[in-house]
Amino acid sequence: MDNRSKALVILSPGFPENEADTTCLPPQQVFVRALKAENPELNIIVLSFQYPFFAAEYDWHGVHVISFGGKGRNRLFRLKIWLRVWFKLLHLNRQYKIAGILSFWLDECALIGHYFAQMKNIKYRSWMLGQDAKGGNRYVKWIKPKGEELIALSDFIVREFNANYGVKPANIIPVGIDTSLFGPLIENKDIDILGVGSLIPLKRFHLFIEAIAMLKQYYPDIKATICGDGPERTKLLSAIGLNHLENNITLAGELPHDEVFKMMQRSNVLFHPSEYEGFGAVCLEALYADAKVISFVRPMDADISNWHIVNSMDEVKTVICGILDKPGLSNEPVLVYDIRDNVKKMVSLFE
Repeated sequence: MDNRSKALVILSPGFPENEADTTCLPPQQVFVRALKAENPELNIIVLSFQYPFFAAEYDWHGVHVISFGGKGRNRLFRLKIWLRVWFKLLHLNRQYKIAGILSFWLDECALIGHYFAQMKNIKYRSWMLGQDAKGGNRYVKWIKPKGEELIALSDFIVREFNANYGVKPANIIPVGIDTSLFGPLIENKDIDILGVGSLIPLKRFHLFIEAIAMLKQYYPDIKATICGDGPERTKLLSAIGLNHLENNITLAGELPHDEVFKMMQRSNVLFHPSEYEGFGAVCLEALYADAKVISFVRPMDADISNWHIVNSMDEVKTVICGILDKPGLSNEPVLVYDIRDNVKKMVSLFE
């Protein structure tokens, strides 16, 4: 008789270094915390390859985290990390009855998880969360994944991966919302347009500034805020100055997750100008915070209430004007995916 307790092992490139670290992969944090809350009897063990930048074992909301401190170093050091992860998995397999291995992203975590699970006859799934579905992912040819072991974040990711690699992911699990993290709604919104995300070229926040410059012609006192930090910050500050938008746009920097929620509740519109997005968690969060959402990328084939998909900057202007011209028009929060339902679906894939 096998008396080992049951465990689910998650492999991730990064994970919060402590419970106060809310800015590291917020959607994955919400998922893992809900996974533990909904399955208290299950041992959940996270092996984090690169971040935190130190090697340690610690408790995070009842989840056992093992960090390897890879820090994104050179190839030789990365191979050492892979070996350490492999030996740790061997140890965990002796200690626990592993019900399954889940990797966040189809990357180095998937490479280790796929082959270890294959060797030990353990159920394995890889949750594709964005750019790993693009062409040029070298791990795909090394893993040669089958559709049933792949979980796509959205309909968009299914199409993207199938077009690039000829393999159709068999499962779709989007990001979900933990409604308990949101405070009461705010009636008087003082932010017209909000942007949330890393300040990197992919997110195209220069288009956010372009949109505010266009809208200022109609709303001279328009107020906009961008939450996030990154290498594009200096360029964005320069663009704000060149367009004389210092009194219109605030760069708030990187904020704790709960502070971002409060900003969303203060906002009429979340404009997400990213050129590529698996399924922007910030968009779903903004919808539940009672903000309208505008983006260029359609994550799901079905329409989502209060989420406007646009194809040009002229459409951005038209949609935002239509929203701002109706001040005080409020809606109930839109809950598209409850995290508890997403967790149940994920667990079912390992039964």
